[in-house]
Amino acid sequence: MELKKPLKTSDLIRELRQQLDLSQEKFAAKLGVSLRTVNRWENGYAMPSQMALKLIEEMLQKMGEPGKTLLRQYRSQAEQRENF
Repeated sequence: MELKKPLKTSDLIRELRQQLDLSQEKFAAKLGVSLRTVNRWENGYAMPSQMALKLIEEMLQKMGEPGKTLLRQYRSQAEQRENF
């Protein structure tokens, strides 16, 4: 079994968008934010709001197993940060 490194929020968003085969513009439209906002998230200059994170999590859940795998990787990193 291959172990993957935990995802940063920026990586999670980029990976989700790419797996959904969406441009940043189309992804932004789905979330009700601007293209610039998604770009800033993916480049690590800003963090999504709680509401945006909830919508992103819902998208991941709807993807089935691939989305759940991404979410587990992301949550693993969040738990590691809390332990420091």
